[in-house]
Amino acid sequence: MSGHPAGRPAVAIRPARSEDLDALMALEAAAFASDRAERRAIRHAIGSPSISLLVALDGAVLVGAATIERRRGSRRARLSSIAVAPSRAGTGLGRVLLEAAESEALAHGCDRLRLEVREDNGAGIRLYERAGYRRFETIADYYEDGTTAWRYEKQLGTGEGAPAR
Repeated sequence: MSGHPAGRPAVAIRPARSEDLDALMALEAAAFASDRAERRAIRHAIGSPSISLLVALDGAVLVGAATIERRRGSRRARLSSIAVAPSRAGTGLGRVLLEAAESEALAHGCDRLRLEVREDNGAGIRLYERAGYRRFETIADYYEDGTTAWRYEKQLGTGEGAPAR
């Protein structure tokens, strides 16, 4: 997008608030054909001490979100979702959200971030691999429609992606 440094989309990233719930539901419907988060799950994520739900705002318009889950005692976080409004696809917003998710995981003491991506999601796979994520597992029949998931992990803070064994 012209006018923005390094082609980055002009967005503000902040934690989701309860008043974002309707916009987050609309984003889920627009961004995903299946495997959408339910309203109660999003409401829970907003208030959960073990989940960070970050939103990307273009002015007052919610254009993206990332959900990061943590477990007590674990130094590994899980990126359970990145959603980008279809109108912002291909603008670099996914990368901005991924970087924000990594920073959020580090801020909560996690040194690794894992995620799953549909094997047919070429844009997502390219995003994660370019960011240093390494595939370490496939899970057949993972998604509602039977699609296989590819699992990725990145060691945070080093720029190197490698699964811990």
